[in-house]
Amino acid sequence: MTRSLQNITLEALLTDLVNQFGWAYLAQAVPIHCFQNDPSIKSSLKFLRKTPWARAKVEDLYLTSAD
Repeated sequence: MTRSLQNITLEALLTDLVNQFGWAYLAQAVPIHCFQNDPSIKSSLKFLRKTPWARAKVEDLYLTSAD
């Protein structure tokens, strides 16, 4: 299945990745502090909205993963 970023919020994208892979995998795939230490959707969204390179990595992970 091909994924698209069209009509999906960053929160929905991140929630889907967490449900599919879990925080431990995300911390390995995208090694950022908010995924590694006491991760939460809220703190991760705050960081990703301010950090374009990290957001791009998370979006790429989402696009290349399949259900």
